[in-house]
Amino acid sequence: MAIARTYLTTTIPYVNARPHLGFALELVQADVLARYRRSRGDQVRFQTGTDDNSLKNVLAAEAAGVAVQELVDRNADAFVALREPLGLSVDDVIRTSRDPRHRAGVERFWRACSDAGDLYRRHYQGLYCVGCEQFYTQAELDGGRCAEHGTKPQQVAEENWFFRLSRYADQLRAVIGSGRLRIEPAERRNEVLSFIAGGLADFSISRSTARAHGWGIPVPGDPSQVIYVWWDALGNYITALGYGTGGADYQRWWTGSSSRIHLVGKGVLRFHAVYWPAMLLSAGQPLPTDILVHDYLTIGGRKISKSSGVTIDPADLAGRYGTDAVRWWLLREVPRVGDADFTIERLIARTNDELANGLGNLVNRVVSMIHRYRAGYPPQTSDLAPGSQALQAACLRAPEVIGAALADFDFRRATAAVWAIVDAANRFISQVRPWDLAKAERSGDTDAAHQLDAVLAALIGAIRTAGDELKPFLPDTADRICRQCATRNGQLPEPRPLLARITA
Repeated sequence: MAIARTYLTTTIPYVNARPHLGFALELVQADVLARYRRSRGDQVRFQTGTDDNSLKNVLAAEAAGVAVQELVDRNADAFVALREPLGLSVDDVIRTSRDPRHRAGVERFWRACSDAGDLYRRHYQGLYCVGCEQFYTQAELDGGRCAEHGTKPQQVAEENWFFRLSRYADQLRAVIGSGRLRIEPAERRNEVLSFIAGGLADFSISRSTARAHGWGIPVPGDPSQVIYVWWDALGNYITALGYGTGGADYQRWWTGSSSRIHLVGKGVLRFHAVYWPAMLLSAGQPLPTDILVHDYLTIGGRKISKSSGVTIDPADLAGRYGTDAVRWWLLREVPRVGDADFTIERLIARTNDELANGLGNLVNRVVSMIHRYRAGYPPQTSDLAPGSQALQAACLRAPEVIGAALADFDFRRATAAVWAIVDAANRFISQVRPWDLAKAERSGDTDAAHQLDAVLAALIGAIRTAGDELKPFLPDTADRICRQCATRNGQLPEPRPLLARITA
């Protein structure tokens, strides 16, 4: 049987400032999918990176009075350093200004589309939002302002290179409508199909070297122009695989993968679901198989973003409250569709209610009862504990529910299946009252002794299941649970607090 191969990527963020919690959401979601697929036997490559060749980065460096490369390097290092505070299992990171794989790949990709007859040069005048790095029509603006950033676009007139996007409308409609290129959730797929139905215009893919301040990759054969940031950045998904250098990774992970999955925010959906597939079609390369789209995080109803200044540093947040507290909030609170408003109070409440009180106390109680009533030796019995049907059902349902939920890009539903085990186990303890069975056993009630064995066996089995199913979501906490439930010479280790309550 062939082993499934999954190539999983995040977007690559601008590095005009330090990372914020909105990008941490995408990283954590990607990490969960990568860990889950690895646990099911897939070969997985999880890739992220930074978008260094942006005009936003140039303007930020000028405002800070430092060289562009200095600012880019400083902020890119902060993005790369998220691996530890977020507990990420990233396999590769590409930096578009530093990685030698990137320029070679972008240049090859440009020439492939040029050879297909899809690149041409013409004069253009339009409204350009630096924050989005995108041209807009007047009809796409909200009261004359960019809906994303609330700023008035600049009027820009110059001669650029263009890509014949209009040539690919029918093919895009076919691959997306058929599900060959799957976009989830369905609301986002419908949004893309509606955009295509409205008519696709060719788009600019270069900027004058002067307007780009000389920063970026020159257009092959035309040093007066620099390749536009989106064309440059989207290429990272294949340039990191050695597309431009003949590396084996491109055959292994792009043309040879059963799944090529992009995780993206809704604000960049058009680029990933329309522009990028059209570019690949032009170059004669395979398309991604899945584009999974998340909505925004907000603070006080305002989108978290570097440009707006509404931000929160995920590394600082994890340093203060713990990696798993941050991961759990992102996975439990953010809906499949719709924005989620972040507050410290909600992070603390979710962590204390579910991780510390619910899960942590459950593991400690069960291990403590096995030590108190069975000297630390988990009972070995096949008897079904009376009243344990709901707990057994939650354990049996969890793997299937989690698999289906993650396939649908629904982290709330997936984590709810783990929580259902914890909730059922706590309710089961309250119902059967093991301490009463232990008291009856001490009075010589053999039926109570057998029942207590069955109860303890059901509980240790349930928390082992919860620990196993929790691994993709909270790997550190899952590992601590597994260690608490692992026997040595048949005996469990002494109970230790699993998770402490946190305070503001």
